[in-house]
Amino acid sequence: MTRIIAGEWGGRRLRTPPGDGTRPTSDRVRESMFQTLESMLGGLETVPFLDLFAGSGALGLEAESRGGIGDLVESDRRAAAVVAANIADLGAESRLHRTTAQRFLTGRSLGDWGLVFLDPPYAMATERVHDLLAMLAADDNLLGGAVLVVERSTRTPFAWPQGYEPVKDKAYGETTLWYGRPVLQTAPSGPRSAP
Repeated sequence: MTRIIAGEWGGRRLRTPPGDGTRPTSDRVRESMFQTLESMLGGLETVPFLDLFAGSGALGLEAESRGGIGDLVESDRRAAAVVAANIADLGAESRLHRTTAQRFLTGRSLGDWGLVFLDPPYAMATERVHDLLAMLAADDNLLGGAVLVVERSTRTPFAWPQGYEPVKDKAYGETTLWYGRPVLQTAPSGPRSAP
């Protein structure tokens, strides 16, 4: 059973997709994750979030329950139907996008997010995760001080690509959470040379 842990909908149950095509983040891991995020962000009230591999929608809907607002992206037809049902059951305002993470981030005018969840299938290559992180860092899609959480198998090596600074990581058995922030780009200082 998956449930919302805290906030407006604390204790409410969530539907989960049938079969083993999705891997919902356990309640214990989500509880620890959100304690960390609330500490890092000073709370989630009005923080715009993006959940790129929504699955059941548990991460994004937990964020909304705690005051966030955002976008959930899911490409699997059955999982997207479950996310839509969970949004309807809760009366949530989060927006569901039935597409792949890559398509969602390609060729569109994107909003600014202060919190991003990347919980792709464990079989996804780290290079593909890096590609998505590069797309997120481009064109100022992330707010200053944004936090990104990447969930991967503990057995899969992960390091933040250029443009990000690691903050912390924490293993929970087979799952590891990696927290990072975008590196703020600053203009070079000092006198300019004449053209």
